[in-house]
Amino acid sequence: MPLGETIAAAATPPGESALALVRASGPLVPALAAAILGRAAGQIPAPRQATFGHYHPLAGEALDQIVLTHYAAPASATGEHLLEIACHGNPLIIRRILDDLCARGCRPARPGEFTRTAFLAGKLDLAQAEAVADLIRARSDAALRAARRQLDGELSRRIQEFSDTLLQIQAEVEAYIDFPEEDLPPENSAALAAKIATLAAAIEQLLATARYGSLLRNGASAVILGAPNAGKSSLLNALLGRPRAIVSPQPGTTRDFIEETFQAGPYAIQITDTAGIPADSQPRTKHQEREHIAPAPISPLPASTLDSIEREGINRALEKIATADFLLLVLDSTIAPPTLPQSVLDVITPLNTLVLENKTDLSGSIPRDSFLADCKHVRISTKTGAGLDTLRTTLVSALEKSYAIPHDDLVLTTLRHADTLRLTRTALLAALEQFPSSISPAPNSALPAPRSISAELLAAHLGDALASLGEILGHPDHDAMLDHLFANFCIGK
Repeated sequence: MPLGETIAAAATPPGESALALVRASGPLVPALAAAILGRAAGQIPAPRQATFGHYHPLAGEALDQIVLTHYAAPASATGEHLLEIACHGNPLIIRRILDDLCARGCRPARPGEFTRTAFLAGKLDLAQAEAVADLIRARSDAALRAARRQLDGELSRRIQEFSDTLLQIQAEVEAYIDFPEEDLPPENSAALAAKIATLAAAIEQLLATARYGSLLRNGASAVILGAPNAGKSSLLNALLGRPRAIVSPQPGTTRDFIEETFQAGPYAIQITDTAGIPADSQPRTKHQEREHIAPAPISPLPASTLDSIEREGINRALEKIATADFLLLVLDSTIAPPTLPQSVLDVITPLNTLVLENKTDLSGSIPRDSFLADCKHVRISTKTGAGLDTLRTTLVSALEKSYAIPHDDLVLTTLRHADTLRLTRTALLAALEQFPSSISPAPNSALPAPRSISAELLAAHLGDALASLGEILGHPDHDAMLDHLFANFCIGK
């Protein structure tokens, strides 16, 4: 924000609540803290101590009982004078407080402006600032853990380690360009190439965790599929713990898909209930209607229209199945398993499919282990809840087996970080291409290795890599390279 401005905004979501928080940041805060409490100018509350009192607006009677906390610059979250006002969570009270703060010289804060101010003040680097949004939006324990580690600076420290290593390598290369007359150690191309290759491998290892980013942000996707009346909608309701989908003895109740999110262990799973898929789920003519499904009594539509609606629901189900992380294939265990269409069989694998043998509470239920025998089977009853805990545990195990999610290492959760690290890796591999193949660890490239090393070109590629790393933290530092150079080689002594 422009120098000298003070911003203000509600820090809690809109709506009624027991308490709400209003924040202000900028040079007006000390005077505001005194005036709001009805004190004389200069009687500023002690920093970092909660003060109970009444909010005194410019005009009118006291607005609300509040708890006010003043953080003096630079020892605040934003690096500026910061004011936090805890009031009752009535939207009218919050609006009145914000209007009064603006009347006293503040302006409404823009989205993310408090975090932006903290970044510009050096309280957070860019990776930590991005973690604030990830922490707020996290929908699972795993996502919370990843965002918290990033906010605590673990990713920043890892990126800084990469930068420090790269600065040392670049300083060594630059020394041969800028100071050829100095008494420097002899060039060791093999050792230099090994350092670059080791750094590239470390970056590649961190990049490999980027595939978990979408999983942590959005959750895994699971599609419930099966023949009509197998209990798919009942399974959705049982997993959610509420009647989200309509359940009816009449087959074909679900015509469109329903999407919800539920928790399995530390992970969020986006689950989709789909229309029942009969064996002949390929596009059909009017004469190929399923005769056992009667038109819904509340619908006056003709049979041909009902068939087109049903067909569209099945087509949408097939689209969801093709892109899902996991398939929950529900069987009615009291009857023979269905013959699945080839379009479904093509995407089923032992890693992505769980076969759920439903209706185990009925006397006619028998195990169906021979159906898709390579896939994991779980016997459940959506009516009694039997087997649902086993299903959740099995889902977590299947998810961790499929993704091999690292619990003790950093995970890249932001697409920008992954894209930037890919640029870094590309620049490092280009740098390795400058070494003869006899000493280069041979990156995956079809380009022939030159017979001699161009120090200038090598330095340019290393500079590109360093600039990319700097973009992650938000403060690329080209002058730091000279600091490393003179410290390591004692030039100018």
